[in-house]
Amino acid sequence: MVKDGLRRPGLATVLVGEDPASQLYVRMKHAACVEAGIESFHYSLPVTACQSALDAVIDHLNQDDQVSGILVQLPLPDPFDAEQTLRRVALAKDVDGFHPVNIGRLAQKGRTALLPPCTPLGILTLLKLEIGNLAGKNAVVLGRSNVVGMPTALMLVKEDATVTICHSRSENLPAICRGADILVSAVGKPAYVKGDWVREGAVVIDVGISRVPDERSVRGYRMVGDVDFAEVSKVASAMTKVTGGVGPMTIAMLMRNTLAAAQMQQGMQPA
Repeated sequence: MVKDGLRRPGLATVLVGEDPASQLYVRMKHAACVEAGIESFHYSLPVTACQSALDAVIDHLNQDDQVSGILVQLPLPDPFDAEQTLRRVALAKDVDGFHPVNIGRLAQKGRTALLPPCTPLGILTLLKLEIGNLAGKNAVVLGRSNVVGMPTALMLVKEDATVTICHSRSENLPAICRGADILVSAVGKPAYVKGDWVREGAVVIDVGISRVPDERSVRGYRMVGDVDFAEVSKVASAMTKVTGGVGPMTIAMLMRNTLAAAQMQQGMQPA
């Protein structure tokens, strides 16, 4: 569709296999496209497909002018090579923000990612709405994954926050966390962060999500975050919930990146 000489933004998703959670995430992204007025395209490959078949789909989408952004749903099943796949996506269409060049630019002073990773961008957006200027704030990030922890820390550094990255070998985590103005947890351990880990007035972003047994639930389980909500909500000035916190922001930022990619591809400055 073309209006006033400009193409409508388009998002293509690529799913390998039939993992139920991945299928759900893809459906949610396409539903968001409908709501946002973005064209959506979907490509499915069986788990028995080969890497070259996946590469061919990405090559086709890289060349398709109707496709502004390409999202390969992760994780990929074995033996697919996620690193090779992410490198193959055209940098200008990397709306997930996972291309090595995009991540590398986050780590360089004076440079920014062409399209920032969606979850970290959503986290930064929430923090700016709540706090405003992040310069000088003490930020602690629990977890150093390539998807959330590391890019979130790098983006906080670019906002002139003082950042500590914690992981499984960090010592005395409660004491480190108590020094934080901003605490971001992305470790995937249910109710890991307790109330006495958080100082009064801190802002807490809970990214982790885990399934725990619950006999009262029809499904037999419930989803919980890294943060003990009942305890931490008593001391934090603001915090996100699981579910319904960071997840919707991630999808909103995916829509934002798809629009920005479409604008850049058509010679416009992203809004």
